Amino acid sequence: MAFEHKSVLLNECIDELKIKSNGIYVDGTLGGAGHSYHICKKLDKNGRLIGIDQDKDAIAAASERLREFEENVTIVRSNYCDIQSVLNDINISGVDGILLDLGVSSYQLDTAERGFTYREPDAPLDMRMDDRQTLTAKDIVNTYSEMELYRVIRDYGEDKFAKNIAKHIVKARQTRVIETAGELIELIKNAIPAKMRATGGHPAKRTFQAIRIECNRELEVLNNSIDTMIDLLNPGGRLCIITFHSLEDRIVKNRFKQNENPCTCPSDFPVCVCGKKSKGQVITRKPILPSEEELEYNSRSQSAKLRVFEKCF
Repeated sequence: MAFEHKSVLLNECIDELKIKSNGIYVDGTLGGAGHSYHICKKLDKNGRLIGIDQDKDAIAAASERLREFEENVTIVRSNYCDIQSVLNDINISGVDGILLDLGVSSYQLDTAERGFTYREPDAPLDMRMDDRQTLTAKDIVNTYSEMELYRVIRDYGEDKFAKNIAKHIVKARQTRVIETAGELIELIKNAIPAKMRATGGHPAKRTFQAIRIECNRELEVLNNSIDTMIDLLNPGGRLCIITFHSLEDRIVKNRFKQNENPCTCPSDFPVCVCGKKSKGQVITRKPILPSEEELEYNSRSQSAKLRVFEKCF
């Protein structure tokens, strides 16, 4: 299957990055290079794009897509949480913009053997963004304690039936190893009352999301990376992050706010004495959402939100 993915909020991202033709930009979730292609189109011979992705299929697809810009482009197989070391290795100390698109790509969702989807019952329980990683969804489902599974499904899936789902999983694996998406889906369905399964979309959606987040440490990586990315911006540089669920969006909103106003002094102090200085400003007081036109041709953009932070001059 070809690596195809419709870039979400494409025009909005390109606009908000305020691209300079001779600037240096990082796409931390390169994917099929949909956003990066349009960034490269705005660069002159002195501009540069660094693309980072941990998925080998994405790296291959992006390398082909960006071939015409190869003099401007450096592609690295890594996780965006390692952006500091990636840039150090190529002797870059500051950049003019960074983009993260945190959505799972259409390719990953539609390629059954990657194990991300709950719509392919025979799919293996994998869910790794990076196949060099040892931990898989199968490991989580079959080795985590009932309490650990409950925590993952409750916190990352926000599923009110998390406790019962965890209980059903642990009971089932006493007699067999849970191998496929279909097996897990049946357990989830049995843990949710029939009248509740009829509403709110696919009953396995929240649990699959939770296990994927745990498998790839998605929220931990995001939370631990934002401050570093802001520090790497040149004055006037922008960090643009697209999220797809409330847990991600909350982290981005809170980290942006903290970087804009890090002061810890009591509110009744006449002047700041803590010495913590603002790194910049939040450009998007409310997130930028997909247009009606985009929602019509790309249903997967429905939950997307774009937030933007600009580094101080």
